[in-house]
Amino acid sequence: MSDKQKNIDLNLEIWRQKDSRAQGDFSTYTLQNISTDMSFLEMLDVLNEKLTMEGGEPVAFDHDCREGICGMCGAVVDGIAHGPEPETTLCQLHMRHFKSGDTIVIEPFRSRAFPVQKDLIVDRGALDRVIQAGGYVSINTGGTPDANATAIPSATAELAMDAAACIGCGACVASCPNGSAMLFTGAKISQLSLLPQGKAERKERALSMVTAMDKEGFGNCTNERECEAVCPKGISIGNIARMNREFVKASFF
Repeated sequence: MSDKQKNIDLNLEIWRQKDSRAQGDFSTYTLQNISTDMSFLEMLDVLNEKLTMEGGEPVAFDHDCREGICGMCGAVVDGIAHGPEPETTLCQLHMRHFKSGDTIVIEPFRSRAFPVQKDLIVDRGALDRVIQAGGYVSINTGGTPDANATAIPSATAELAMDAAACIGCGACVASCPNGSAMLFTGAKISQLSLLPQGKAERKERALSMVTAMDKEGFGNCTNERECEAVCPKGISIGNIARMNREFVKASFF
């Protein structure tokens, strides 16, 4: 990248909405001399500093660790949840992936189960309630066993850890045309059903988590694979198939 490209000018179209009851709309902003070393959220920080200095209302957006771990951040950038880079959270998306003069459209995750609270912030509490329905192990196992006391095949352990990588950001829901949370729920069910510690409650877990998911108003899966395409942790839709098998077994056997 040449020195002339170290800083870029941007046009931003950002969704602004006062609260969940207000009628939202896009507002246009311009930023100059944005360093391409900045992350996307740092760019929004610069915009908010500018708005504050001008007496305007800063753009509200979710963030926490800014290390791609916590799952707090999230917005739709140019029609793609978390932006154009694969397996990248919004906080780890850097401005070097944009060009000077670009117009970037930024809006909140859209889903009936994710009501907008303000600007780019949505209420993702529905995912928390799905976890509360069964995404845990409650069996009393006694004292802590040695790490190698329970033999687990390497392939099984890898599948479980791949599913456990889900950070619950909700990008899968926002990208699905049906607003489905099946990738999220499937990852959580897979993580525990594959490991010995989760097998004792696997039937109750599958039934309760799928029931909670439906109760929250999430849609169904029609194998569009948009969820897999935008997942910042690369969660496979194979976890949805495993969830369906777990649910059928729990329902009829």
